[in-house]
Amino acid sequence: MKPTLVIRDLNQLKVLSDPFRAKLMMLLVEKPYTGQQLAEQFNLSRARIHYHLRELEKNHLIELIRTEEINGIVQKFYQSVAQAFLPDVSLLPQKREVSETYRQIVLSMIDRTHMRALTAPDEAFSISGQVPGNMKALATYWEITMNDRHFQEFSKEAAELFNKYDKLCNRDGEQSDAKTYFMSAFGFQVDRKAFDQHMDQE
Repeated sequence: MKPTLVIRDLNQLKVLSDPFRAKLMMLLVEKPYTGQQLAEQFNLSRARIHYHLRELEKNHLIELIRTEEINGIVQKFYQSVAQAFLPDVSLLPQKREVSETYRQIVLSMIDRTHMRALTAPDEAFSISGQVPGNMKALATYWEITMNDRHFQEFSKEAAELFNKYDKLCNRDGEQSDAKTYFMSAFGFQVDRKAFDQHMDQE
């Protein structure tokens, strides 16, 4: 799997703009799945799942990773070809298609975050000791006024912070107290402020 796939084909962009296929891709980025497993995950028919898998494979967005024979039936495992997808500059004139595809990807990531929170163990949200110093989950959102340059700098520093702690986790992963944390981050421009708060001064 590549870290990033640069999309140069408009058809690939249109395939990814489908809301259901964007949800499929979120799972296939994480690990390989069979059509049967995906059908069970989404409570849909195998025929419908296989139709979408064929479209994704035809457009080189997923690939066959391996096959296994289970009870005499050959199971095909598919996975995304990349962890992330970015439009090539040649597609930027197709502004509406690019925007809609990225919107669907972001919405699918939010949906996946929601599902991971629902299925997380109770321990993930337990509180022990002094609050907020001993919170076991991070939940926050902000409205920040900044220009495009500041947003790019913020995004770069956030990515560097994730990478820093990912390396620390990999290094310390064999320690008995190491746990797996699901992290997600979103940031996008909005048309108006929702926050109008007056904070108490301590």
